[in-house]
Amino acid sequence: METKVKLAKLEPKDRTYLLKGEKSPLSYFLASRDTPRRRLLYFNEETNTNHPLRYARNSNTPFQEDQDKNVILEPVVFEDGVLRVPKTNPGLQLFMHYHPGNGSEFYEFDNEKDAQEDVDMINFEIDALMMARELDVTTLEAIARLVLSRDVSTMKSSEIKRDMLLYAKRYPVDFMEAASDPLLKVNNIAARAISDGYFTFRAGKDIHYNFKENKKRLLLFHLEKIIFMYLLLIYNQKTVLSYTNIFKNRWKKNSIFVVLLTH
Repeated sequence: METKVKLAKLEPKDRTYLLKGEKSPLSYFLASRDTPRRRLLYFNEETNTNHPLRYARNSNTPFQEDQDKNVILEPVVFEDGVLRVPKTNPGLQLFMHYHPGNGSEFYEFDNEKDAQEDVDMINFEIDALMMARELDVTTLEAIARLVLSRDVSTMKSSEIKRDMLLYAKRYPVDFMEAASDPLLKVNNIAARAISDGYFTFRAGKDIHYNFKENKKRLLLFHLEKIIFMYLLLIYNQKTVLSYTNIFKNRWKKNSIFVVLLTH
């Protein structure tokens, strides 16, 4: 009989399925057939149709419409949260593959996949630790401002290096993403401009110069704009202008600061 749904080609091997979460009852009966009271359907995206599922011990297809009339129905039972299906029972493996609870109610335990994920994570840790060891303290300080909850400006260099090594070990992917952020150093300059007192906040939003003879209020409230004001103090205008391409699309066209930098 030609099936209406093209069956997946699963690798012949013994498979183990585990209930999700903390569930591990002595016996757990998985829904094994479509009924009017409890639908058990597989949605075929190619044909935009639903197909009723049913597990039958003597059928190699889990689709009810493709099974003959002389099916032998059998419950699907997890014992202590585990269901082991040998490769000699491809019908049940296909049923578990198409079951709507696959991934939400239960999942297939793949020891090889889990081992590879562990290897990948260990490699991430090694790469992140090597990166943290080799980065200069200024860059580590910039990362620390992003990921740590404490006041970085009060930390000594040795404390920053230690905390960043610990962070890289615990959260290697996050650390490497932060380290590769193209705006990392620029954001750090802006943060230091505030912490070192070059600018101050007043009334919770107004930004003022904080020099001896200049306490005027700035009509600019975005952090990116503070960055460029500080950059003007320590770099030439050509260097500052190279950064405007990053942010200018986020500013209003009539921004006074954009006019200052681009004219």
